[in-house]
Amino acid sequence: MTSDYISRVNKALHYIDNNLDIELSLETISKIACYSPFHFHRIFKAITNETLNSYINRKRIEKTASILFRRKEIPISEISLKFGYTSSSSFTRAFKKFYGVSPTEFRKISPSKYSKICKTESKNGQERPIFEEYICNINNHKKWINMNATVQIKEIPQLDLAYITHIGENGLNNTFNKLIRWATPKGLMDNPDLKMATIYYDSYKVTAADKIRMSACIILDEPIKVSGEVGLTTIKKGKHIVARLEIGLGEFEKSWSSLFIWMNEKGYTKSEQNPFEIYYNDYNKHPQRKCIVDLCIPIE
Repeated sequence: MTSDYISRVNKALHYIDNNLDIELSLETISKIACYSPFHFHRIFKAITNETLNSYINRKRIEKTASILFRRKEIPISEISLKFGYTSSSSFTRAFKKFYGVSPTEFRKISPSKYSKICKTESKNGQERPIFEEYICNINNHKKWINMNATVQIKEIPQLDLAYITHIGENGLNNTFNKLIRWATPKGLMDNPDLKMATIYYDSYKVTAADKIRMSACIILDEPIKVSGEVGLTTIKKGKHIVARLEIGLGEFEKSWSSLFIWMNEKGYTKSEQNPFEIYYNDYNKHPQRKCIVDLCIPIE
């Protein structure tokens, strides 16, 4: 798949993510990508491994799930109408088909519990998505974040980034290596203050691991031209919860869970912007192969 295809699909993905509450037709999105509807539909599926319609429906359901987690004061009927469902009953059917529980049951999940999406086989041999809870020890998470992180509320300035899209929980290092190969001849890697980052567009709480979308990023000091699968994006200036940690690769999930628990305990509300990580070292050069990293949650 050529880098030009990837670049155009990236534009479509960003447009979809930012417009889930309006009608999203194949004709409209294919124009964003500058392809004919027929050609775009084939390319989109080849890159994302989902049809356009399946992707939009999944993102809408996951968006509603995220709101159900974070904004318990918003009526379910209001959420369903906002994202195009004609009735609460049609929304409930679609939601239960995806997660295995109703929106009402999903909303009852305590912030102190965290969930993962998995797949299992039903009695008739068909693969179906289910919602699987697992209870975390809150005291252990609180202890973890208190012992391992310095947490602050900070105003982060606008960050301009060059990025490559990555889909799925595995292979992110390969995407970063690809980005580094692009950046090296441009002299970007010669900057001793260079920082890299990962932006998360999905949450493991509501999205299956093989569909999690991320951006492997380099934070830019000055404008640069990009082409192909390398794109440009921006993290908007705003207030963030920022946790500085020094952790191993296997400790990121626990750190993120602990930080979100910290956020809930302190009464902060995540904004619509995406959480991200900023890296301050090459973990391969660390004597204990640890990452010095900021975990950043944008808040209202």
